[in-house]
Amino acid sequence: MKKVFIVTGEYSGDIHAAKVAEALKNSDPSIIIEGVGGKNLKAAGVKLLENQNKMGAVGLSPQIIFNHYFLGKKIVDYLTKDFKPDLVLLIDYGAFNLSIAKFLKKAGIKVFYYIPPQVWASRKWRIKTIKKYIDEVLCIFPFEVEMYKQYGINVHYCGHPLVSQLPQPANKDEFFLKHGLDPNKKLVSVFPGSRAFELKYLMNVFLKTAKNLQKKHPDLQICISHAPNLSDELYSKYLKDTDFKVIKGENQALLSVSDALILASGTVALEAALYSTPMIIAYRGPYLFYLIYLLVRCIKMVSLPNIVSGEKIVPEIIENQVTVDNITYNIERILYDRDYRENNIKKLKQVKHLLSDKISSKEAANEILKALQS
Repeated sequence: MKKVFIVTGEYSGDIHAAKVAEALKNSDPSIIIEGVGGKNLKAAGVKLLENQNKMGAVGLSPQIIFNHYFLGKKIVDYLTKDFKPDLVLLIDYGAFNLSIAKFLKKAGIKVFYYIPPQVWASRKWRIKTIKKYIDEVLCIFPFEVEMYKQYGINVHYCGHPLVSQLPQPANKDEFFLKHGLDPNKKLVSVFPGSRAFELKYLMNVFLKTAKNLQKKHPDLQICISHAPNLSDELYSKYLKDTDFKVIKGENQALLSVSDALILASGTVALEAALYSTPMIIAYRGPYLFYLIYLLVRCIKMVSLPNIVSGEKIVPEIIENQVTVDNITYNIERILYDRDYRENNIKKLKQVKHLLSDKISSKEAANEILKALQS
């Protein structure tokens, strides 16, 4: 029997990992799959060596570095001494996964990388690490293929997982009725991020903007999206003096029924684009991190819809530009400038056509099965 071990570190990666595990087991029920992940991977029947909760934090604090070091050592020791898999599949979470890849490669374990680090966006030197320690890259953007081939890296284009995994748009009337929303008012939804530090740097300015928009436009209502991986206590700390409706665990439905979105940068922007919902991206963090980002970035756009399309469809408001006035102006333009709104929606629809309609998880599973059989 063949054995596969999957390593992923964040909520979105856990979802994608579960889809690949399901596709592998559907094709070959005899495959033994273990891994590091979350509830989705566990629900797919994968035995977890460790829950990914220990990996969700980012940063350079001693505690985070300590946790990651000992978790990495635990994974490598288990794989090289006990489990001895035929293949390890790394998913997303670049810094951690690349750090353990070199130890796995040295141990003679075949290593595939699904949803690889976005080296085309920043820190392009990491592609040398990928070439050295990864046997095959399973990429999700069509423009990545040529880049990896130029470096002599085995690569297979799987298509973007969101294209096949994203639910159909919610029924707006039913959604509004369920959550007590006014069907006669426009809906602006705020997605402040899925990490605690993003709420720290973005939530207050997002809430002030929402209050400002409602004050200026009585025809607006506001919803706050509650990331399912963050605690109610954390959100209540920011929302205690507001009466905005908070919706948890229905991100895609909320994206699909909103008239405009205020988003922290991330995959959520691509989800919104696939629903053709107009949005702005606003993002800031520790200023030192921003300065480092300016030094290591390879392209000047940050949101995936803009990167995929090659043009600035989505307004990007970054660091010092993240102000109530700037966000308000761009949301008002999306809502009340009819020509701008229609053109924006038209361009967002083109983003989906630029991505393949392949079922990404099945493509990835098929490549893994080929490697296991050979």
